[in-house]
Order: sequence, then structure tokens, then C-alpha cells
Amino acid sequence: MQIPPMMRIPAPALLLGIAGLIPFLYGALSLWVPALAEIGRAWSPNHTGRALLQIYGIVILCFMAGVIWGFATKAEGRQAALFYGLSVIPAIFVFLTAFAEPRPSLIMLITGFIALLAIDASAARQGLAPAWWLPLRLMLTAVVVICLGVGVVT
Repeated sequence: MQIPPMMRIPAPALLLGIAGLIPFLYGALSLWVPALAEIGRAWSPNHTGRALLQIYGIVILCFMAGVIWGFATKAEGRQAALFYGLSVIPAIFVFLTAFAEPRPSLIMLITGFIALLAIDASAARQGLAPAWWLPLRLMLTAVVVICLGVGVVT
């Protein structure tokens, strides 16, 4: 089956998106493989496991909120105001996760990434996101949520 040209994810977006998963994957794997955790601890006790998932999750959720701001710039009137407003909510939300213990924070981050995906889907339906955006976000969000989930259950 051939992918329509408008649905093809641009190579830089795909490669950078996948590269952005590396800290999530490492954080989750370091909970299962103690030898991997030692690599991160060489830098800092926060460069491994739940702490890494929490810190990096906060950073990436804030980063992704900036994308919503970008969608708002393509809109007008009430639609623009809505997306501008939605773009600041993740940053305020993750600010609260920074003060939570790691497991509750990871649960909050999972909730935040799923909510962000819903906002992305809304932006795509309203023509504010490119056609390839939602397939990319679905793939990346699935991996992120799984990795954060490992931090919750491990």
C-alpha cells in the first residue's frame, strides 16, 4: 500500500522525533537493566530510571506545548484564542508534576501526553497541522506513554 504524499512524514521530523525517544527508552530500560542504570549514574543520580523519565517527560511535554502555540498562529479569532490558551496549560500542568514523587508524576505525565495528543488531533481536524503530523504524534506518544508506564509499574 502506498502512502499518499501528504501523509508522508518528512525525514527530518521522523528522525528527530525518533531521536527524542532515546532518553525515554533509556530511562525505561535502566529500570530493568541495572548495568544500563550505572551509565546514567556516572553523570548524575538523576540521569537514570524514574528521575530521568520524570525530568525528560516534563521538558518534552513543555516543548510539545509550544507546537500548539504554532497551531494557534495559523488560526484566527476564537479558534486562535482557544489554541493559545491550550498551549500554556501543559506547562502549568507539568510544573505541578515537578514537585510530585516520581510515580505520581509519571502518571500525571502520561495523562498530559494523552491530553496533548487529543489537542493535536483537534488541530489536525481543523486544518492547523500538516496531514503527516497526527501519524507521527500517534507513534511517538505511544512509545512515550509505554516508557512512562514502565516507570510507574516497575
